Amino acid sequence: MASDSVSTLILFIAAMLVAAGVAGTLVTNVNELSNSIDTHSADVTEKINTDIEIISDPGSEAVYNSSGAENVTILVKNTGQETLPADGTGLDVLVNGSYVSSDAYTVTVRDGGGPWRDGTVAELEIDRSLATPGEHRVVVTVNGAEEVFEFYAP
Repeated sequence: MASDSVSTLILFIAAMLVAAGVAGTLVTNVNELSNSIDTHSADVTEKINTDIEIISDPGSEAVYNSSGAENVTILVKNTGQETLPADGTGLDVLVNGSYVSSDAYTVTVRDGGGPWRDGTVAELEIDRSLATPGEHRVVVTVNGAEEVFEFYAP
């Protein structure tokens, strides 16, 4: 009779230890999952709030300077709610499918050079020679927001 009580007590203690171990593991995993979701949702919110629009006239001769410096200049307007870095950090630029490194372009915010807020325009000057006349394409991407600009250079 006493042996039944002892064995039941041992099984009860073992069951409690297993339950405590499982609960501890679940709490840790749920906390890690929660932190991961918080981080991901912040990234998604930033992407959703970011939007740009290229407002340069593709028919304008001001887009490509073929004499002297040979550079492409386009005007990019921040139409999203996210304030973008005024120095162009996080900006990806492609010209005719070729990646342009960050030291080959400059970003100048037109509204006094301050932050690139919603509604402000930045001038993107790309040091790139366009060897052949004809149609060209510039792709600007920031935080997942992509804008394509097609123009003709003589």
